[in-house]
Amino acid sequence: MNYATLVKTIKSYVENDFPQSIGTDGLTSTEQIDTFIKLTEQRIYNSVQILDLRKNVTGSATASNAYMSLPTDWLASFSVASIDPSTGAYTFLYDRDVSYIREAFPIPATEGAPTHYALFDDDTMLFGPTPDQTYSIELHYFFYPETIVTASTTWLGDNFDSVLLAGCLLEAYTFMKGEPDVLEMYRERYELALGLLKQLAEGKNRQDNYTTLQTRTQVR
Repeated sequence: MNYATLVKTIKSYVENDFPQSIGTDGLTSTEQIDTFIKLTEQRIYNSVQILDLRKNVTGSATASNAYMSLPTDWLASFSVASIDPSTGAYTFLYDRDVSYIREAFPIPATEGAPTHYALFDDDTMLFGPTPDQTYSIELHYFFYPETIVTASTTWLGDNFDSVLLAGCLLEAYTFMKGEPDVLEMYRERYELALGLLKQLAEGKNRQDNYTTLQTRTQVR
């Protein structure tokens, strides 16, 4: 389901074109519906760890500098590894708090191969100990994919549009202050679709039949 189809489907389900809201600064129909969509995407992305939320980049930890800037779209770290410049060997770093880094490596001038990292702030990562040379840092992290509002098509719209539509209908009908029983129906449909997406992203995508037995239904 692309953006245009999603908008038409929302309007059709709730039988509302969402005319511009009252007032000089009232929201247009497009602004209202785009808000429903973005809120739904944000809720889904924070409820289920789908593969489309993960990105991999390689940065550098430079000699005598304990800090490294994070990507601008970074939300949370999945894993951090340093790569030895001589052997190419990967060493995955332990995630700790800044206070732990300061206590475990109290003298910043004492340098070595990084073994730990901490989030110094929203833009910066802190290493412990301070790197003794330049190391490549491979960062796997979570981010928000581009919204379907601007991208027109997304993984969610192409592969699991049921949860996207159900969430948008829930947002739209809440905005309309609709009947409680209908609102509850939309909520149940959204929760069901979200559960199916969770089974895919956090279940099937994390196992195979070689290491995990197939699910069996008893035959009588």
